[in-house]
Amino acid sequence: MAKLTVVGLGPGRAGLITREVWECMQKAEHLILRTKIHPTVAAIDAAGIRYATYDSWYDQAEDFGTLYESIARDLIGRAAGGEEIVYAVPGSPLVAERTVVLLRELAKGHADVELTILPGMSFVEVMYTALGIDPVDGITILDAGDVDTFHEAPAQSLIITQIWNRGIASDTKLQLMDLYGDEYEVTYIHALATEEESIRRIPLYELDRQADIDYLTTLFVAKKGK
Repeated sequence: MAKLTVVGLGPGRAGLITREVWECMQKAEHLILRTKIHPTVAAIDAAGIRYATYDSWYDQAEDFGTLYESIARDLIGRAAGGEEIVYAVPGSPLVAERTVVLLRELAKGHADVELTILPGMSFVEVMYTALGIDPVDGITILDAGDVDTFHEAPAQSLIITQIWNRGIASDTKLQLMDLYGDEYEVTYIHALATEEESIRRIPLYELDRQADIDYLTTLFVAKKGK
């Protein structure tokens, strides 16, 4: 039976990759990264671990939904064809990682592929510590593209991911201002768990004016009255 193993690269610095995942990548016959654009990849390069990536696919895809489905189907197809693959994603495989959700669904129709998902640290564990928050109080984690599903401010605090560029930040800001108001204070988080980490409180209307918006940007919105 062919094996497809999914691992997480952790939220930032290489020290947050688990030993199990690191050893798995070292031994991999075929190591494939969803993207090379992640802080821990420098350590992988330094260790001389060989890998391929799906970065070139980003320019060809019509949208992220199509991209992620194409990646998942390619991985399943290669595994079904006999390749033993280790697929590495940013953070944890089970937190805000659409390709892994799709892989789990596709694997149900491929009895010849053994899908294994190794646990890893996600950005949320680091964020809980950095912000001094307890998830027991209620946290909803969602992609920026899903903010429009709310018609009123939710009862829980929000962690909003995938704020990759200024355009997404602008759309997210406008949607959140309808729920919370222009002046509502939010926590802007950039490059968490790296040397460039920045955590700052800003009024919501300034979200898309931040100079360092990129793939390492996350937003924490405390519930009203907190």
